Amino acid sequence: MSKPLNPFPMGPYQCGQGQPMLVMAGPCVIESEELVMKIAEKLNSIRHTMDVPVIFKASFDKANRTSVHSFRGPGLEKGLAILEKVKETTGLPVMTDIHEVSQAAPAAEVCDVLQIPAFLCRQTDLLVAAAQTGVPVQVKKGQFLSSEDMPNVVHKILQAGNNRITLCERGNFFGYGRIVNDFGNLPRMHEIGVPVVYDAAHSVQMPGGLGNATGGARELIPYLSRAAVAVGIDGLFFETHPTPDAAMSDGPNMIPLDDFETLLKQLLRLRKVCDELAAEPIHVAKS
Repeated sequence: MSKPLNPFPMGPYQCGQGQPMLVMAGPCVIESEELVMKIAEKLNSIRHTMDVPVIFKASFDKANRTSVHSFRGPGLEKGLAILEKVKETTGLPVMTDIHEVSQAAPAAEVCDVLQIPAFLCRQTDLLVAAAQTGVPVQVKKGQFLSSEDMPNVVHKILQAGNNRITLCERGNFFGYGRIVNDFGNLPRMHEIGVPVVYDAAHSVQMPGGLGNATGGARELIPYLSRAAVAVGIDGLFFETHPTPDAAMSDGPNMIPLDDFETLLKQLLRLRKVCDELAAEPIHVAKS
């Protein structure tokens, strides 16, 4: 399999080896225009204050909620209008999930990155539709797959004519109601030839842990995100909210917005140390 170009443009940034670490962040779902703009403006301030590349992410629809009664979002048309306002007002590039083939083209007209949800990462038609927009495609590695399964996913996108691909690690099922992280997945996915992003939010999920909703352990996010930075990644994915416990989706997996800047400062300090260590690589032969 031929490998994608690395690095490549993602919005106004470059993504890949040797580039600044991308930060993808925002609320899980678009709850309201007012809330989205509040979070986006804070993230834009962080972008300028810390000189870090930030991509704003929020979903117009959460199609795989635990309960049929759970809030899903404003839908495609209203959601994309709000994301377009984020771009126009803050200048932040934006990313959103797509769940159906018909959503790919309209989402690509607004968004700088299209994301394929973990449960849909093997859906060939969806991958192809996203690829054919020409927009960078980020694929969440399914929690039911290993890193060795992902070259086939990448190949589907490449065959559709798009070589701007990132893979996102978000943990694996471990028994019932538990997600764990195999950090060996990060270098193994790098070997495929694509940038790798670590999803610190969904890696602490406890699927169905609240009975009719997903639980989580947000207190683990600082530890796991530091581990991922130490292993070596090209981007970090977070969900953040002013009041996570009041969030309408994924609250237990979110970093409070007021704490996000402090966490990011720590991670960027660690990244600097890791970049220095990477200049003196240790090559261990495979067994």
